[in-house]
Amino acid sequence: MEKVEVKDLLEAGVHFGHLTRKWDPNMAPYIYMERNGIHIINLYKTSAKINEACAALSKIAASGKKILFVATKKQAKDIVAEKAGGVNQPYITERWPGGMLTNFVTIRKAVKKMASIDRMKQDGTFNSLSKKERLQVDRQRAKLEKNLGSISDMTRLPGALFVVDIKREHIAIKEAQKLNIPIFAMVDTNSDPRQVDYVIPSNDDASKSIHKILSIVASSIADGLNERKAERADKEGKSAKVETKTKKVEAVAATKEAVTTQEEE
Repeated sequence: MEKVEVKDLLEAGVHFGHLTRKWDPNMAPYIYMERNGIHIINLYKTSAKINEACAALSKIAASGKKILFVATKKQAKDIVAEKAGGVNQPYITERWPGGMLTNFVTIRKAVKKMASIDRMKQDGTFNSLSKKERLQVDRQRAKLEKNLGSISDMTRLPGALFVVDIKREHIAIKEAQKLNIPIFAMVDTNSDPRQVDYVIPSNDDASKSIHKILSIVASSIADGLNERKAERADKEGKSAKVETKTKKVEAVAATKEAVTTQEEE
């Protein structure tokens, strides 16, 4: 995992909160001071909270569960797509599809529809359609890709949700709460941290701040995935050794049997 330096967080502007009049009093424990009508976040607390969140995310990744990233605000979209995609995790950067978690079966059907259109194009069925039908199918495929393309590999509910701006993504938060899916989030001074299991007090508006936090988070997920890979390789190595040993024992037994048979003859 990337080492969290308070100096780096400061340079990325992670400490800038919202206007004091827009604050949520529940964020008081994470606020260091007020300057020019703006709340300043205590970066030592941010640093401790990042470490806590990253340790948990690394464990989830190592267990083989997916972490769904949610960020539909303009300045976070591309960063989330890059960082989550880089560690092979699903993400939503367009509009949140209502029922994405609580009605997961329907969402999976839509993803399967996308796959069936792809199959039609491969096996030639698509070419047998009329020009108008082909156009409709293409439009449908493009729409599905835009909204759900990044979650096409998510075959079951995620092990956790990572959200940038919990106020904006309140529907996603509600759905995760209903299903007891742990929520990790960048929480600014205008939001209620009680809605989140793992709070990272930080500026969720500036792209530099979002980039910094997500780089650290993605790095810890990569660590978890590498741990999982190493464990699997270790298991495979052990089972291969057992298999080799068994074969040797069988070969020795077969040789003995052959020798015994010859002697008897």
